[in-house]
Amino acid sequence: MRLIAQRVALGVLLLFAVSVLIFAGTQILPGDVAQSILGQSATPTALANLRAELGLNDPAYVRYFRWLGGVLTGDLGTALSNRQEITATLLPRLWNTLFLAFWAAIVAVPLAIILGLLAVRYRDGMIDKLISGFSLSSASLPEFFIGYLLVYLFAVKLQWFPGISTVYDSMPFLERMRAVALPATVLTLVSLAHMMRMTRAAILNVMQLAYIETAELKGLRPIEIIRRHAFPNAIAPVINVVMLNLASLVVGVVVVEVIFVYAGMGQYLVDHVSKRDVPVVQAVGLIFAAVYIGLNIIADVAAIIANPRLRHPK
Repeated sequence: MRLIAQRVALGVLLLFAVSVLIFAGTQILPGDVAQSILGQSATPTALANLRAELGLNDPAYVRYFRWLGGVLTGDLGTALSNRQEITATLLPRLWNTLFLAFWAAIVAVPLAIILGLLAVRYRDGMIDKLISGFSLSSASLPEFFIGYLLVYLFAVKLQWFPGISTVYDSMPFLERMRAVALPATVLTLVSLAHMMRMTRAAILNVMQLAYIETAELKGLRPIEIIRRHAFPNAIAPVINVVMLNLASLVVGVVVVEVIFVYAGMGQYLVDHVSKRDVPVVQAVGLIFAAVYIGLNIIADVAAIIANPRLRHPK
């Protein structure tokens, strides 16, 4: 419990530090927010009035604590470009991003573990080399290349799936699944390689221990040794890798959502960066940071629970 409390406290402290960096980073961006809203033809009086209305004349620390106080109460502010409440606009897009990342993870996580186990079972054989070659290929190709390749093959040539992933609230489940098939496949291929390779490495590290040799001398089959003895003791690093990749799925969807014009957090962020809509950029950045840090905390807690030496210290 002490270790878990330390991890949670460290995560909260880290999120606070990230919020400071996000706010400071948006404040030092070149250009004038009021000028970008009113345009180049705005008069000095109109610019001064808008700066006063937005509180831009206040010191930076006052604006930071005003923004942080709103975040802690669930108020992410108002978008400068359209005067809409950010919280109300962001929640459906956050759901869309989580929906996309969830189905990518549902495919990628078990597939990565299975492929990792197969690679260990047939180590240095043809299956191991094929799996390693596939993982290296998918890890080497950038997301946008894989995305455009899938669009060309399955949307343009075969016309199995739509090239633009349009979703809406009342959309039937099967239609939504068809719409997210291509972006989910891109995310799966990108995250699969790293999880598979780390699973293989973690199990191979355990396979070198003495008790594995004892199990081999008892005459157990290789697959039984891996399943019953090696994999349970390699679960902690595997959990860490899985959680880190889940975090990357959520916060790394920006490129994929832009490619498929998917109405998620990444597309929302890119749209408002071009408009220099600082409150939206701050809100999306903080949510991405909270998700990433939260999943890392879950990974640390799971690793603690999975490690008997930490659960039962001497």
